[in-house]
Amino acid sequence: MIMKRIIQTIGLLIGALLGQQMTNWQSSSESPWMGAMLGATTGAGGTFSMVVGGFAGFLLATSIAAPLSRSLQRGIDKLSSYPMSELLSGVVGLTFGLALSSFLYPYVTDIPYVGQVLAAGTALALGYAGLRIGTQKKDEFGDWIRTRPTSEAPRKDGPRFEEHKILDTSVIIDGRIADICKTGFIEGTLVIPEFVLEELQHIADSSDLLKRNRGRRGLDILNKIQKELDVRVLIYEDANEEPGEVDSKLVKLAKAMQGKVVTNDFNLNKVCELQGVSVLNINDLANAVKPVVLPGEEIVVQVIKDGKEHGQGVAYLDDGTMIVVEGGREFIGTTMEVLVTSVLQTSAGRMIFAKPKLLEKAL
Repeated sequence: MIMKRIIQTIGLLIGALLGQQMTNWQSSSESPWMGAMLGATTGAGGTFSMVVGGFAGFLLATSIAAPLSRSLQRGIDKLSSYPMSELLSGVVGLTFGLALSSFLYPYVTDIPYVGQVLAAGTALALGYAGLRIGTQKKDEFGDWIRTRPTSEAPRKDGPRFEEHKILDTSVIIDGRIADICKTGFIEGTLVIPEFVLEELQHIADSSDLLKRNRGRRGLDILNKIQKELDVRVLIYEDANEEPGEVDSKLVKLAKAMQGKVVTNDFNLNKVCELQGVSVLNINDLANAVKPVVLPGEEIVVQVIKDGKEHGQGVAYLDDGTMIVVEGGREFIGTTMEVLVTSVLQTSAGRMIFAKPKLLEKAL
């Protein structure tokens, strides 16, 4: 409603000004004798023309106010969805383009017949070119802003700019990222690219029940992070997005933002390492925080099933680490003390080998 009133007011003012200009033009086109005869009525005629012009402008503005206000609102919503870095770089590029056109204006307007039109076209072309170049160079512009030298001393209480953590589809579906954010171990801004959201939506709309449940779980995790946790979340939309695989887009985005990719995907982890992109792997974090068990320690476990080899029993720690108990088959279903003999680290995690403490005492 406010936008409609603004458009109507602008139409009224423009119409009134045009009505006044028409009166001045008619007065100047008359002969001096006619101008003297009509001098007394010029003021009244000018006022009448302004009223008629303002009324006509108001009616025209009213007829186009609704569609024009909708178009302006869509444009405002679209601009507000862009990151601030992209908006700033676009404004800088537009400013440079218009400044260049202003330098060329005196020379272009001297061209006979088409000078004014050519000057306007040059301003539009250079302004648009500057805007496009600015948005395409937003990453380099952001890097320059962050790394340019300043007279201020560097802060000692934290980084100079906020680090971005870019989430991939696997880590969102996994769900542990929400618990990690809740503990405060993740700092900076969580970036969720639009193409990752689209992939999650495709998974949630899958005809396969398991995939559909996984996709919906991922969307629920994102909703929980945004609404319940004290962490900044940025939904990244790239106006110049190019087609390609999600993993390659994640790597490019991490390079552009100088951020880190948060993932559980083994292959994406390797690609990021080859491309020189920092990675935060949730599985590596889970393995790192498991309690350390050294050979010779005594622990209490419950043997729950047979092992692969003859006479072996299998138990588990609270964090899921598997313990292979030599000679533990006869103790299935019982809780007992075991003595750790060795610890094996594999790609799937840690495996602990032990033997019953009762056998050790018997020896």
